[in-house]
Amino acid sequence: MKKRTLIGPITQVLTLDHLSLKGALQDDQLEISHQAGILIEGGKIHSVGSWERLCRNFPQAEKVELSAEFVAVPGWVDCHTHLCFGGSRAKDFAMRNAGKTYLEIAEAGGGIWDTVTQTRKMSQNQLAQLTAHRANRHLSAGITTLEVKSGYGLSVEEELKMLRAIQQANTLTQTDLIPTCLAAHLAPKDFSGSASDYLYQMAERLFPILKQENLSKRIDAFVEKSAFSPEEIRPYLQKAKDLGFDLTLHADQFSVGGSQVAVAYGARSADHLEASGEVEISLLAQSNTIAVALPGASLGLGMGFPPARKLLDQGGSLAIASDWNPGSAPMGDLLTQASILSTFEKLSTAEVFAGLSFRAAAALGLSDRGKISAGYQADVILFPTADYREILYHQGKLTPTQVWKNGKKTEHGFIPIEPRAQF
Repeated sequence: MKKRTLIGPITQVLTLDHLSLKGALQDDQLEISHQAGILIEGGKIHSVGSWERLCRNFPQAEKVELSAEFVAVPGWVDCHTHLCFGGSRAKDFAMRNAGKTYLEIAEAGGGIWDTVTQTRKMSQNQLAQLTAHRANRHLSAGITTLEVKSGYGLSVEEELKMLRAIQQANTLTQTDLIPTCLAAHLAPKDFSGSASDYLYQMAERLFPILKQENLSKRIDAFVEKSAFSPEEIRPYLQKAKDLGFDLTLHADQFSVGGSQVAVAYGARSADHLEASGEVEISLLAQSNTIAVALPGASLGLGMGFPPARKLLDQGGSLAIASDWNPGSAPMGDLLTQASILSTFEKLSTAEVFAGLSFRAAAALGLSDRGKISAGYQADVILFPTADYREILYHQGKLTPTQVWKNGKKTEHGFIPIEPRAQF
């Protein structure tokens, strides 16, 4: 018999069960178990219910008895990050706040290419250690699954170095790292051909190695005037789709067009969407492509938030991610960003929690996490409060004091590293 662990009594357990993947949500739809226990078996949720009843029905379970009030929610899922990078872009931030434009910053040696240069100087091991360190900081904040992109290599060899570093980092943290290939971040300055030539080379030379080494099952691309046009990116996405990769796109950040491409190619998600208008909102809402809001980028760049409220009201699915990166979103504090987005876009607590959990998991193609329900991964975080509404109210200052990953309690948010299979 597998080991069973029973946690409780918990003042409120928000299971997020029976909430829909798409559309608006109200707080009265939240399923809340009071004075409850969570029974874990084999790293998965066995059952949720009355603490007293579970104690009575499973007397042999190892009990973790809580002596204070707690609210339990599923472990957060951050479905869009750029954690694997070298260097800093503090100079860019200062210049931007002083009124410099993106082009002026790039001409002064800043921008994405600056991070590419600094990342290329680092070894695979250095990048792996930095990525794991950042992932562990995320874990301590309750993020138990997170996506990590490449995209600061921009050559076959350097993109492989980044993705191998992400794979290595996944053995150095108990957070599940979901690697995404973002070789189509922008056309590199040191490539002599056209943007289309670069994309063709990446598709022909890089994609087969990703398959051979199981480095990534996901392909991302930045569809924007400063990166790749819809026309340039279509053959690249078609090649990825033909090879069986999942797709996601950086879309509608500064101009529209990317979300239409995302929907046309059946992408799992379209991320950013700050520039999305009524046409794009309607298109996304009628599709199965999940809209991913990145409020950290809005804060970092001093621009408006994506139209989250309209997307939900028209029936779309909304996830919320940190976009943690060295340029536009260096904060990396997912809960703070989600709390701020909720105040500007008038999102219910149910909508925010769904966007940080099972809807974000769906954006990664994962259906086994994001709810505290039988059969789901036992990824659970406990906040020291008796009322779930306090979590967003404190805008990131109320942090979890217990983080459980795959049924194991972390120590101060970190789990002792043990060798394990790649995710």
